[in-house]
Amino acid sequence: MQINARQLYFILEHTPAAQNIMLVGKHGIGKSRILEEYYSARGQKVVTLFLGQMSDPGDLIGLPHLDEKTGRTEFMLPYWFPTDGKPVVLFLDELNRARPEVLQTVMDLTLNRKLAGKALPQGSRIISAVNGGSEYQLTELDPALVSRFNIYEFAPSVEDWLSWAEEAGLDSRIIGFISENPEYLDSDTAAGDYDGLSRSPDRRSWERTSEVIKDFTLLSNEELPLVSGIIGDQAAALFFRFVNDRALPSAKAILCGEGLSSDATASKLSALSVSQLCLLNESLFHFIEGSVGSAGESGAGAEFQKKLVKNFEDYFDFISKNTAKEVSAHFISLCSAQNTPNTLNFISENSPSLYKKLLNAVSEM
Repeated sequence: MQINARQLYFILEHTPAAQNIMLVGKHGIGKSRILEEYYSARGQKVVTLFLGQMSDPGDLIGLPHLDEKTGRTEFMLPYWFPTDGKPVVLFLDELNRARPEVLQTVMDLTLNRKLAGKALPQGSRIISAVNGGSEYQLTELDPALVSRFNIYEFAPSVEDWLSWAEEAGLDSRIIGFISENPEYLDSDTAAGDYDGLSRSPDRRSWERTSEVIKDFTLLSNEELPLVSGIIGDQAAALFFRFVNDRALPSAKAILCGEGLSSDATASKLSALSVSQLCLLNESLFHFIEGSVGSAGESGAGAEFQKKLVKNFEDYFDFISKNTAKEVSAHFISLCSAQNTPNTLNFISENSPSLYKKLLNAVSEM
């Protein structure tokens, strides 16, 4: 049975310290973070040991040395071993990546709460985490060791993560994207396509993405490779499209609202990249094409048409004076586009001054 974060909290609260817990789940789903936050809030120290990184039992139990007084060999306590008598939560991460000789040491630890004859403080807990799946290089666990744990498949829900992301202050654009595209929170790479280096998003990588994009108000092609290396090409492309579609002012707001007379709109346009402004150009042309096409050549009314003409011309004046030449060149190229045949007629019939500006701009190109 799979458990979510709320159910895990319940289990942690009601499991006696003498009973060991094993969490089975994918990497990057927040196992260690949840444990750290839960027990730290209760004043208990969490000691995390990455067993997959230990080369021999000495990394776990400490190194042997000769006690000159007794003439006996004893083990020096490892750096993490509690010496103040206070109970700890010992989190054995990557348990099924540990070497067999390290796992033999864990056997005594999980059964007797001892390492090389030294006992953990009374009330200490042992919790382990293992990864499951064919994509991992794993060590088969001894049934005798597995039997010493209460085992739970941990699969925190998207809602769990969104709640945490809000509290942790992750970038709101990521929260919005995952809210609408929950399948990209933990997107697996198909087993047949996985080459060991392919990137796909997980909860940990979205947290890293939030950190690297926090200083970018807008996301352009310049930042795309940066994010692709964290969450993968497909997720990055979709995320950028999601962000930029919402970053652009709507065509209706520009053409039917206050237009460029609004300082807020002008400021927002100034912050857009060339590619974003070109997208906005296309959006404006398609809006006019739809308005003219659906309401006839006279538009939807004299006042509507008057505002449309003025705001459209103001927009062209703005991009001509305040943006890169590529933006106005793109605007001009759209006038002859086959998918917007009514827009050029609309300009020539209703905005002679804009039509003249376009002709002059073409002659100067």
